[in-house]
Amino acid sequence: MAGKQLIECVPNFSEGVDMSIIKQITDEIEKIEGVKLLDVDPGKATNRTVVTFVGEPYPVIEAAFQAIKKASELIDMSKHSGEHPRMGATDVCPLIPIANISMEETAKYAVKLAERAGSELDIPFYLYESAASRPERKNLATVRAGEYEGLEQKLEDPKWKPDYGPAKFNPRAGATAIGARDFLIAYNINLNTTSVRRANSIAFDIRENGRLKREGGKINGKILKDKKGNPLRQKGKCKSVKAIGWYIEEYGVAQISMNLTNIVVTPLHVAFEETVKSAGKRGMRVTGSEIVGLVPLKVMLDAGRHFLEKQERSVGISEREIIHIAVKSLGLDELGPFDPDKKIIEYVLKDQMQSPLIHKTLSAFADDTASESPAPGGGSISAYVGALGVSLGTMVANLSSHKRGWDDKWESFSKVAEEGQRIKDALLGLVDEDTHAFNQIITAIRMAKGTAEEKASRLQAINDATINAIEVPLKVMKTSLKSFGLLKRMAASGNPNSLSDAGVGALCARAAVHGAYLNVLINSKDLDDGKYVEKTLKEAKKLLKQAITAEKEVLATVEKGIK
Repeated sequence: MAGKQLIECVPNFSEGVDMSIIKQITDEIEKIEGVKLLDVDPGKATNRTVVTFVGEPYPVIEAAFQAIKKASELIDMSKHSGEHPRMGATDVCPLIPIANISMEETAKYAVKLAERAGSELDIPFYLYESAASRPERKNLATVRAGEYEGLEQKLEDPKWKPDYGPAKFNPRAGATAIGARDFLIAYNINLNTTSVRRANSIAFDIRENGRLKREGGKINGKILKDKKGNPLRQKGKCKSVKAIGWYIEEYGVAQISMNLTNIVVTPLHVAFEETVKSAGKRGMRVTGSEIVGLVPLKVMLDAGRHFLEKQERSVGISEREIIHIAVKSLGLDELGPFDPDKKIIEYVLKDQMQSPLIHKTLSAFADDTASESPAPGGGSISAYVGALGVSLGTMVANLSSHKRGWDDKWESFSKVAEEGQRIKDALLGLVDEDTHAFNQIITAIRMAKGTAEEKASRLQAINDATINAIEVPLKVMKTSLKSFGLLKRMAASGNPNSLSDAGVGALCARAAVHGAYLNVLINSKDLDDGKYVEKTLKEAKKLLKQAITAEKEVLATVEKGIK
């Protein structure tokens, strides 16, 4: 699942009663290709609906803009009332990094969204959290202070000039806060007790806010205060964690209910482990846990790797295997099945994220290749052969990490296997990227060529697509070449029973490099840029020479070891 950047958007709209209005807003979101609507959660008492959708950055901010625009047309804030703090038809619109994107990058997209909305819509926009333009606007509560009713007067204060949009009161739409923040996970941990009081004692141990300090450390002791009369607190173990104990009648057990507000500061598995420790000290046992809603893939992979490392086992295994270890270690299937395809955001989005070739069966892939269609062709096959080659080296590393008598070597072999998984995933991504590059050329060739402008546009598109069709197999060469370091090491010091596997891996890696080289060669002949072609072919020939030499070295080591 490597490669694509994913962000989540969770706009809150000030309407929770009339679902026809919300439906019109979410329809705007679902019109945008590349975005998936995950959840619509209306609240009558708050008269507010929380909508969740995910996708790549540009489609997401386009969908967010259209939703904000539609909400401003349909929701009249002058008639709104509800229990939740609010200041606009679209009250808040946070962007959340999910995969392959940093918070800093996400904040830049939040600014792009606010800038566009501010220029096209007659609404004041404020930036908050990681996208805040100044420190005093970082906290949403500060930005929203005074709410809708105090907005007109607030906008008259120069200190509260909007980051984007007019500094004037829009009685219908109000104002909107756009920001970038961390992913929040709602997480419950199950205990072998029915006591809420005992569950709360664990919650106080764990949560950042901890508990009030009392005289003598006794439950009913007098609350200790500082010189100014403020109650003193004993901080809990986990920063960015809110927690409370409660009893769930449906399950007949008490739980620690947590909100993990920064999973970088306190990952899910750390909160779980600290709860296990606290429960043990208090005579209780954690029996399992549950994730409410969806979770990013990274959270599950980090947890699985953590528990594998505790067992001194290789972490260089497939995503699905790592996730399985995480589910079993955290007891996520205690109260009901945990289906990764329905609980992990990236897997929920697999129809949009996954590529058409690498998720086919072997026979279907072979049938596609053998058909009369020119794609997939040699470039895609080269990338796939390279993925198979490095997979064999990764297998040797994993077998070596578990070999009896080599317990002191597990960690070094695990690192090799991890490297192999990264190379394998990169090559699998290139399988489809090569076919996509070929299709781009076909699309460019079919472009209109009637007017002089159309002809020029078509030629430029063909040129750009051709360069991409050269760069992709060149990338296959470079990536497959990385396999040889791993294969050499496994041939020299890996499990001796798997020597032949390392040798076959080297054969595949060299075939991948050589096959991709042929694609660079044939695609270069259609490009007029002589300097680019000369430079690229020189680099490609150098890579091929290195692969041929490396293959010979690995095979010599393998054959020597077998004899």
